[in-house]
Amino acid sequence: MLDAESLRTGLRTKLFGKKIYSFETIDSTNTCGRAVAACGAPEGTIVIAEEQTEGKGRQGRSWVANPGENLMFSVLLRPGLPTDQLNLFPFYAAVAVSQGVERETSLRVECKWPNDLLLGGRKFAGILLQGSVDGSSIEYLVLGIGINVNQSVFPPELDGKATSLLIEGGRRIDRMRLLRTILQSLEDHYAQISRSGLDPLLSEWKERTPMLNKPVSVLREGETITGIMKGVTRQGGMVLAVNGTEQILHAGDVTILRT
Repeated sequence: MLDAESLRTGLRTKLFGKKIYSFETIDSTNTCGRAVAACGAPEGTIVIAEEQTEGKGRQGRSWVANPGENLMFSVLLRPGLPTDQLNLFPFYAAVAVSQGVERETSLRVECKWPNDLLLGGRKFAGILLQGSVDGSSIEYLVLGIGINVNQSVFPPELDGKATSLLIEGGRRIDRMRLLRTILQSLEDHYAQISRSGLDPLLSEWKERTPMLNKPVSVLREGETITGIMKGVTRQGGMVLAVNGTEQILHAGDVTILRT
């Protein structure tokens, strides 16, 4: 079981994990993370759970994961940065988690805008950013991260869309070791943000995405927009070339179109 005491054993981070809440079953690690953040929990607080009954992905969708086979956790950040930097934090998390996974596997992770991680074109991890702002600055952020680790079977509706580290790598992964490695990667990159900002992480994300200069369709508020993904703005928006003009999109469900 992913309990707080076991996680602390071997965890070498200085900030992330100073306070850990662990649950066998919880409604949502992000819901708990936001609650303890509002009560003054310190930066670096971790919430982990074996099972979520109301786990959420983007746009309120359910995040379904088998208990005891995957990683579901949230990290509390208090970066104190301007609110225009808020939408860049999923890119920070995507790069850090990608590198952590790669250190524990032989797999190459790709990033899909705005917050999915892919293996072989199929999603194995997602990031949910929630938080609070105070005027023009970020009061706190809760990064919710779900990773399909040792799950081997998915619901029929996810056939061809979802995968796991077990399926792609052919071996079971030590979840606790993986979690420690990812937390270390998250902390290392978080320290770099204070020194160099988020631009270097955005550049790393671009190198990992299969979307750049490729045709994509974006479903946004019931409308489908098709174009060429040209890049990402410094505020995290997608630059989409549509019929000779560029549009900036800040939300939507993206499908990478085959050429």
